[in-house]
Amino acid sequence: MSTTPQPAVTTLNIATRQSPLALWQAEHIRDRLMDLYPEMTINLLKIVTKGDKILDTPLAKIGGKGLFVKELEQAMYDKEADIAVHSLKDVPMQLPEGLMLGVYCKRASPTDAFVSNTYNSIDELPQGSVVGTSSLRRQCQIKAYRPDLQIKTLRGNVGTRLGKLDAGEYDAIILATSGLQRIELDARIRGELDIDMCLPAVGQGALAIECREGDAEILALLAPLNDNQARIRLIAERALNRHLEGGCQVPIAAFALLQTSDNSHNDNSNTIDNNNDDAGNMLWLRGRVGQADGSELLKSEKCINLSGTQAEREVQANQLGIDVATMLLAKGAGDILAAIYHPEE
Repeated sequence: MSTTPQPAVTTLNIATRQSPLALWQAEHIRDRLMDLYPEMTINLLKIVTKGDKILDTPLAKIGGKGLFVKELEQAMYDKEADIAVHSLKDVPMQLPEGLMLGVYCKRASPTDAFVSNTYNSIDELPQGSVVGTSSLRRQCQIKAYRPDLQIKTLRGNVGTRLGKLDAGEYDAIILATSGLQRIELDARIRGELDIDMCLPAVGQGALAIECREGDAEILALLAPLNDNQARIRLIAERALNRHLEGGCQVPIAAFALLQTSDNSHNDNSNTIDNNNDDAGNMLWLRGRVGQADGSELLKSEKCINLSGTQAEREVQANQLGIDVATMLLAKGAGDILAAIYHPEE
């Protein structure tokens, strides 16, 4: 039986989208909380968001992935829900007033998955093959690596996207590895894209829990779900994106690793997602910004030694994100992003 002190909160309402992956995420958090607080009543508030309703338009043209969280946030404002569970990569860099990310959970695989019924890897695709993705980040890096490929927009939940692949609309599609693993579709993964070729999205593979600021009782009961190592890495990635004024649907990639001093960041550990308690004090952050057509791909990176308390390390991680973003801006990232944010100018 759990030795965690039972909280004053007796009922908890979790806002979630209704897609299979979103429900898995909400149920996963519910089950972890039930293990900690078996006497608590936990309900799922299932919501259809604007992002779920508009499926025929690229996300970048209709407001980005923030469309998947606004209705969930409104439920918290209205006190219909106490928390919302998100894929962190879908959460906008600036949260609405009065809301906060109370928990960064332990990170699952951050990579992108190559899914095809015919080919085993992106290198096997014949010239001119059609690849499906809704992500400008994936598009710019794939086009930089394989300029001959055709990128075609792919929207919908995981099942819908796989159905379009199976119908022959694409030669291959790219999805988040962690999403497929969570809903037990690992068998569809032919391989994971090497991080050196396709750097992940900010926060990819991590779950975050959003709640109201100042809700001390809710924050206290959520505290055991927080992963301090993941939190430091994710703060660095989100700081980079925030400093670039990037949303969730722009050609920006960032990935942070915690390593020991004897584990050089040039050691071919690109596909390892290090969540060990002894991960080390060296925080290495890589960032990229690219043209959507792959004609230009800017890269910057920096490694620092962390020290002090958890709070002090988080401040250092945040500054690292700002530093790497500043390096990208010095290389011309601002012009690339401005053309995407304001194409009519």
